[in-house]
Amino acid sequence: MATAVLIVRARLTNMADRQQFDSWYSTEHLPNGVRLYHAQRAWRCWSRTNPLVHIALYEFASVEEADAILDSSALATQMADFDRVWGTGITRTREVVEVAEELYSPA
Repeated sequence: MATAVLIVRARLTNMADRQQFDSWYSTEHLPNGVRLYHAQRAWRCWSRTNPLVHIALYEFASVEEADAILDSSALATQMADFDRVWGTGITRTREVVEVAEELYSPA
């Protein structure tokens, strides 16, 4: 079984929201996602190319586990929470990627 990652990309519309969004995602949304999705781990990033773009990544042991999240009540719960806090003005996309290869730097 190959490892998989659920990628959630959000694009803010207002740079003034970034600090509040960052704090909320860090303390509430990402931890809730790990718990609800039963992800092995999660991390998040801000784009350096476009500072309004935020990317959250959730790792799963298999593609099947990651795919199952897309139609789950856990994702519906997270989406509803996001919309409750941020409304529907922030566009979001989701995709599952299968890890094809991993390389590590030699020691």
